[in-house]
Amino acid sequence: MLRMVSAVPSCRTYSLFRRPRLGFITRPPHQLLSLLLCPGLRILRQSVHCAQPRPRAMASSSSWELPLVAVCQVTSTPDKQQNFKTCAELVREAARLGACLAFLPEAFDFIARDPAETLHLSEPLGGNLLGEYTQLARECGLWLSLGGFHERGQDWEQTQKIYNCHVILNSKGSVVATYRKTHLCDVEIPGQGPMRESNSTMPGPSLESPVDTPAGKIGLAVCYDMRFPELSLALAQAGAEILTYPSAFGSVTGPAHWEVLLRARAIETQCYVVAAAQCGRHHEKRASYGHSMVVDPWGTVVARCSEGPGLCLARIDLNYLRQLRQHLPVFQHRRPDLYGNLGHPLS
Repeated sequence: MLRMVSAVPSCRTYSLFRRPRLGFITRPPHQLLSLLLCPGLRILRQSVHCAQPRPRAMASSSSWELPLVAVCQVTSTPDKQQNFKTCAELVREAARLGACLAFLPEAFDFIARDPAETLHLSEPLGGNLLGEYTQLARECGLWLSLGGFHERGQDWEQTQKIYNCHVILNSKGSVVATYRKTHLCDVEIPGQGPMRESNSTMPGPSLESPVDTPAGKIGLAVCYDMRFPELSLALAQAGAEILTYPSAFGSVTGPAHWEVLLRARAIETQCYVVAAAQCGRHHEKRASYGHSMVVDPWGTVVARCSEGPGLCLARIDLNYLRQLRQHLPVFQHRRPDLYGNLGHPLS
């Protein structure tokens, strides 16, 4: 089932909801809820979010001139082909709506029941699954952020462990960037169950320089990385205009920390933040929080997904970003002489 689009031009905000077909509706924000409510569909007010307005002095150009990005929210299972079918449907819809880049969440390929199944289902970057996504990118003519691929790296035979690899494909299906998650989630949260990512995964060795895309320069990260502001500051100082945090946040940490952390990363770096998320129950052992969103450099949530699989859409306004950085020049005010290496650019 696809989703219905609502458009709020004054906020450059687009949200997709569960409906048989997709179509743009242009109405003032106060009319959107009554238009979108229908039998069997519960839409929260935050689903058509139009939060704190931007400062008037930093108005931007016409929204239709700005690049459009799509953020995909899915519920991955151990069934890789079904997961691909679901993701491909959303990517094709994003292309139809005019997006230049679609973001998929961490573990878009699968979420297994245990580390043994994770290792069994993993593939190298040159495997069949990435081949299907390269073909999909070419077919749709848009860029893809594959937010967390279970990668058998070149050291697979020696380590028998994988990498959590964020892959960027261009519209021709070529791999233009890879980032292997550097902060592994080994935590015990009461009520959420233990997480031991290091049981099956190796930490990546380095950060990657931001990559040029049709939407702007993207700094790559994955999920748990968002808890480390040093990473985001390094990416911003290396030229990032958009930070990505594809994720599979848990049901306990999600309500408490998800939006707070994403908005903090946007405010402190003066970057757009794009966070595609897993949602719902993947199998009997695991569930995810969802609430995929886009945050602008002012800290406003400009697009977010409702409950369940779907899309949200947002336009990226780099002119607004540059004006904000000019009016509030926090990076010029930093004191690296006091912080040591914290927040230094990538070497």
